[in-house]
Amino acid sequence: MRKKIQEFEDKHVKSEKPDFGIGDTVDVHFRITEGDKTRIQLFTGIVISRKGSGMREMFTVRRISYGEGVERVFPLNSPLVEKVKIKKRGDVRRAKLYYLRQRKGKKATKVREKVG
Repeated sequence: MRKKIQEFEDKHVKSEKPDFGIGDTVDVHFRITEGDKTRIQLFTGIVISRKGSGMREMFTVRRISYGEGVERVFPLNSPLVEKVKIKKRGDVRRAKLYYLRQRKGKKATKVREKVG
């Protein structure tokens, strides 16, 4: 049983995964279907967590929109995620950046940038 699940997952995992990490500022190009039309919507923010493995891998992106914090969880291997483009590399010491939720204003979007 476990072998069949593993074979199914291997077929559906994306072959080229984007190389981004926690603290990176990314543009997520997400396909949205409205009625019979489809379009690509851009979600820009800081990656605050990444969890799971294989086909179940997910990542959470946080941004500030009109003074409110907005978080969105994306499945990495979903066909709806067109691409993940890295805008800025972040230099952080933690695996999860949940402490950004308590920050307000400009501090909520500040992460040290990786040099080099």
